Amino acid sequence: MSAGVVITRPRAQAEPLAARLAAAGIPAEIFPLLDIQPLPDTTELASAMARLHEYALVAFVSPNAVDAAFRFIRAWPDGVIAAVVGEGSRQALARHGLTEANTQIAFPVDPHRTDSETLLDVLDLAALCGQKALIVRAETGRELLADRLREAGIVVDKIAAYRRGAPPLDATRSKALTALLAAGHAWVITSSEALRNLQQDVLRLAGSSGWDTLRACRLIVPHQRIGETALAMGFDRVTLTDSGDEALLAAIQSRS
Repeated sequence: MSAGVVITRPRAQAEPLAARLAAAGIPAEIFPLLDIQPLPDTTELASAMARLHEYALVAFVSPNAVDAAFRFIRAWPDGVIAAVVGEGSRQALARHGLTEANTQIAFPVDPHRTDSETLLDVLDLAALCGQKALIVRAETGRELLADRLREAGIVVDKIAAYRRGAPPLDATRSKALTALLAAGHAWVITSSEALRNLQQDVLRLAGSSGWDTLRACRLIVPHQRIGETALAMGFDRVTLTDSGDEALLAAIQSRS
């Protein structure tokens, strides 16, 4: 592995991992590939969070969903299952006081694959049939979880908690990306959407030669689906880890 690592999470989530890498003597650069923004109007989100007691299950699709929602949650209602699709989201719940010691939390048990499909594997869909579930998410996202819950006879509501998009490739980002491509660092990619954003930026900035340079770099990904996306895009140095900072840190250190 090259000496440096590029962390492409939104900045607020990237900084703790970058600090831990720096403490371990591994240079880390932050280059966010997703821009997380609050909603311009949070009236509907606040109203939904005030009615959590109406649901049997509340699913958070990301740490950003957890953090945005808990701005409006005073206390978690008894008997409501909190569901998450990854270790980062489970840690976000813990930061807001929800742990397995005080709340029923549903999450995938296989650390090698954490997504909507493996979350569904651990939910008792038969027990939830006829009840209501709420999915807290970005304004856009995969529909698989909602569709499968509805197929199981569960009444599903969805609420947007934040906006997600690609940061603009302005002069500052262009300069930073040019330097990162030249450095040959490893890249931590935590979503397929982020990888597609990176592809667009590199092609816009440096064309096919820049894209070839990037594809020669090592990618570190915490999900099998992201790895499959990377392989389909022509990357052949892809390291798959479990989800969460601990697993990412261990994978980076083992190859530094």
